[in-house]
Amino acid sequence: MDWRTKLLNPSPKARQDYRSLSTPVYRGSTVLFHDQLVVTDDWRQAEFGYSYGLYGTPTTLELAARIAELEGASETFIVPGGQAAIALIYFSYCQAGSHALVPHSAYGPNKAMAEGMMRGLNIEVEAYDPLIGAGIDGLIRENTSLIWCESPGSVTMEVQDVPAIVQAAHTRGVAVALDNTYAAGVMFDAFAHGVDVSMQALTKYVGGHSDLLLGSVSARDKHAYDRLGPIYQQLGLAVSPDDCSLALRGLQTLAVRLEVLERNTLEVAKWLVDHPLVAQVLHPALPSCPGHEVWTRDFSGSTSVFSFIFEDAISADHVVGFINQLKIFKIGMSWGGVNSLAVVYPDLQRPNQDFGGRIVRLNIGLEKVEDLTHDLAQAMEKLS
Repeated sequence: MDWRTKLLNPSPKARQDYRSLSTPVYRGSTVLFHDQLVVTDDWRQAEFGYSYGLYGTPTTLELAARIAELEGASETFIVPGGQAAIALIYFSYCQAGSHALVPHSAYGPNKAMAEGMMRGLNIEVEAYDPLIGAGIDGLIRENTSLIWCESPGSVTMEVQDVPAIVQAAHTRGVAVALDNTYAAGVMFDAFAHGVDVSMQALTKYVGGHSDLLLGSVSARDKHAYDRLGPIYQQLGLAVSPDDCSLALRGLQTLAVRLEVLERNTLEVAKWLVDHPLVAQVLHPALPSCPGHEVWTRDFSGSTSVFSFIFEDAISADHVVGFINQLKIFKIGMSWGGVNSLAVVYPDLQRPNQDFGGRIVRLNIGLEKVEDLTHDLAQAMEKLS
């Protein structure tokens, strides 16, 4: 055999019985078959064997299986990010002429997709009060095919009565999807509370270090799995096995990170409650947060992100100045990582609420709490 051919047709030379605590990073698009008769192009690789790298390598499927086990799901799909997870769910449950419901407090890009791409495909997505609970029954139509929940809500942190919404939806034959990113899939048991599909931006707590983009979509049962799978295949939602490897590593420290993040965040939130320039703290574990009693009933803990609202006397320009004066807190849009972040939402819109550019969202990291409160205090002092 010519040396050029040997380069492209190697046989393993090293011993193949190596074992490690780490899942190997399997990169590859082409899957090799031992016989033409078994060649297939099937997204159900966990059941029928590998067919193409688009649907994942062993690294991807290992991450999917671990997320499914953690959430108590039937199966999980790994996708390129949280927004890809949202798209997969929309396209799996909605078609032209469908009606869907999404809370006012949902993640901004979810609502942008509802008002943009979904509307362009003749899918009507109606916004609803996140605190509506069982009253959502009055919004369900004959063509309603999907109800979104996100609890706590993005920025304004409303805690939804998901079991009540699920009961109303299932009575009418409507599926319920939950963005469960805040709870990292573990602080709120989506499937025990009846949700059909649960998604996470693994970018946040599972990744944990602000260095990857991934999402997950978990199916309650085979019916949901079979509905999601063909759309997953058609959208071509391939992910990097290297990012999956980082997420697998993130899972190993998820419990210890969440424990410290919860403790640090509660301390900072309680410090803000007592500050004279703060009108309201929106942290689910505090009575000042809408839906706090539901959080107490349904959640096993809280995480690292919350918001607070400055007093009316503080102008929007002053709030921007406050953000710019912070030293340890970095200005950034994401959350769930080990660094503390702060960002102001000058144009946040909610029905019958005008925040006047005075609402700030914080992500609390692993820094010393006293350093964080000192940083907030020095920036507050410049306001007063």
